[in-house]
Amino acid sequence: MSENSRTTWEGCSVLLDINDGDRLVFARLSPGSTLKIGTKNFSLQPLIGCHYGSLFQVENGKKPVLSRVQDATKDNNVEDKGGCETVDESKDNRALIDNNLAQSLTGEDIDSMKSQGATGNEIIEALIANSATFENKTAFSQEKYRLKKQKKYAPTVLVRRPSACSICEAYFKKNPAKIGFLRIDALSLILSMANVHSHSDVLVVDMVAGMLAGSIAERLGGTGSVCNVYLGNSPTSLDIVRIFNFTSETCKRIVQCSVSDLCSSQNATSNDEIQPNDDTTCQEDNHQESMEEKKVEPIPSESEAMDIVTDTNVAPVIRPYKSPKAGEKASSELIKSWNETGFSSLVIAATDADPWNILKQVFPFLSFSAPFVIYHQYLQPLAECMHNLQVEKKAINLQISEPWLREYQVLPSRTHPHMQMSAFGGYILTGTKICGNDQVKLK
Repeated sequence: MSENSRTTWEGCSVLLDINDGDRLVFARLSPGSTLKIGTKNFSLQPLIGCHYGSLFQVENGKKPVLSRVQDATKDNNVEDKGGCETVDESKDNRALIDNNLAQSLTGEDIDSMKSQGATGNEIIEALIANSATFENKTAFSQEKYRLKKQKKYAPTVLVRRPSACSICEAYFKKNPAKIGFLRIDALSLILSMANVHSHSDVLVVDMVAGMLAGSIAERLGGTGSVCNVYLGNSPTSLDIVRIFNFTSETCKRIVQCSVSDLCSSQNATSNDEIQPNDDTTCQEDNHQESMEEKKVEPIPSESEAMDIVTDTNVAPVIRPYKSPKAGEKASSELIKSWNETGFSSLVIAATDADPWNILKQVFPFLSFSAPFVIYHQYLQPLAECMHNLQVEKKAINLQISEPWLREYQVLPSRTHPHMQMSAFGGYILTGTKICGNDQVKLK
């Protein structure tokens, strides 16, 4: 199934938005997968085959299930009722006393309604009807009360497509340390300043669990290549790439390679430029011809050739809920090609390492006039890296940026910045590699 599909399928990854952002969960859809809401587990079978953006609601009964809401528009929205124009200004909440005596419906009554098969919306309407203070509240307070009860008795689940935007937002909210506190505005600026476009060969140092490599591969759209280079012997983790629902063809374009392999291939390429003498060439040709004479195989017939092709193209049986694996080791042909042409851009996101120690090892593999972007959680490492680049005279247009994002609540007569939001999004160093006069590698 293509990652551009508008509907979900068995084995795909989805982002489940529970109660309008209160909880974000990544899940892989299968007949046996479940989602825990409150104290109960709900099967995700109804979510298979639905459109992205579909809204589901918990239906109480003898066996609570997730049922699809046909109209995703909330009927209790003040704007739908025209409440923003007909708000009764005489009402206010000054006379209300929160002493837990306004509600006459007890917990036993609610449990009895659930056992009788009452839906969540019916329980909410019963709570409103038995509230002594609901009618005296303002329209905005009534909406907040209804929304609070809806999250408790009739929670909703929104099926979202896993993309660079949604995945980054979810991880920044639930586990920001795993992606190096990389915010969505910083990620957008990185992709833009690195000039990531179709058919680009991007060199990546991804130490943020694959968030950067997956976003670049998504922007490439199945073209070009993404080479995640790592220091040492063990490659870095690219777990987040699996959530993007990439096809096997796209996953093949996401490869990993160590710095030592790139350096050894570069040295081998330079040694191959020395041509051997004629005597050696003749000896090698004669030896090759003699070996070919010993290994002559019969030419297959047309039917036999078709059988061979058919057997070669038979794909192994894969369980549907397993996604294609990305991050295989780069082939020697690819490494040789990159050493000859150079990478079109360089992106580094290593919050737990010194960016200058990484840059001076991978900078020679970047082609001249190519952009590079370095993200770090703190300013000082990037300032030192920028100073060293200026001293070495290896780059121009050096600039350190601090992305800033303000999130707003947009509601009728209540549009204002969010009361709680992130005030820090890291720092980004950008520049363009130039050809120095001395042609000496960074030290």
